[in-house]
Amino acid sequence: MKVVIQRVKQSAVHIDGIEKAKIGQGLLVLVGIEEIDGQDDIDWLCRKIVGLRIFEDQNQIMNLSVQDIAGEIIVVSQFTLQASTKKGNRPSYIKAAKPDVAVPLYEAFVKCLEQNLGKKVGTGTFGADMQISLVNDGPVTIVIDSQNRV
Repeated sequence: MKVVIQRVKQSAVHIDGIEKAKIGQGLLVLVGIEEIDGQDDIDWLCRKIVGLRIFEDQNQIMNLSVQDIAGEIIVVSQFTLQASTKKGNRPSYIKAAKPDVAVPLYEAFVKCLEQNLGKKVGTGTFGADMQISLVNDGPVTIVIDSQNRV
């Protein structure tokens, strides 16, 4: 699984002009699921995301996690994170999991984040055409690939 984590002051997901999810301070997490991903990837990423110390403490040092600040999270599926651009100019998405594999993993990922965070997590809708708005805080953007843990 690949995730792009953005520290935000606020974020929202709209589908067909209707607001699906909205948060204040917290994290926007874009997730791309690969065919080889499984529950161990989910568990590792959820602990990592909730524990990431990327929020400033009273000394303006990034020393606090989203959990420490009682922040919120929105998760949006984004298969394009699995793009390969090695050949030519048209990205290949052959590594991206098909919906029959990706949807259950996405749902398990959201549930795991909720358990680790201790509160509901906002989401988009898997496979939908979504408009994501955000006010990036910092900016702070972190990319993590569960296949590269070493």
